[in-house]
Amino acid sequence: QVQVVESGGGLVQAGGSLRLSCAASGSIFRINAMGWYRQAPGKQREVVATISNGGSTNYADSGKGRFTISRDNAKNTVHLQMNSLKPEDTAVYYCNADTLPIGWLRYLEVWGQGTLVTVSS
Repeated sequence: QVQVVESGGGLVQAGGSLRLSCAASGSIFRINAMGWYRQAPGKQREVVATISNGGSTNYADSGKGRFTISRDNAKNTVHLQMNSLKPEDTAVYYCNADTLPIGWLRYLEVWGQGTLVTVSS
């Protein structure tokens, strides 16, 4: 079994910062890409940022220049540093890991339960 757990959400004023963390655990042989997604009320889930196993990053336009994604392959963790937060960043943030469990022959996408980020104006 592989699971992903997020932490670090909360309430912050506009202009503030938050750091989200995500840890993957279980019978993991390898993790390919990891990423952060978010879903605001009444909207579809959207990508925020992704990072490859080699460290290549991609950001949605909404977070470029404000958000930074990083990972620690040895600890199977990924982080999202969010600065200059805006009320429109309010959403549930989900971590995603493209994992190859031990004994498996194909990768498995694993999602966390999400962590709520609320940005007040």
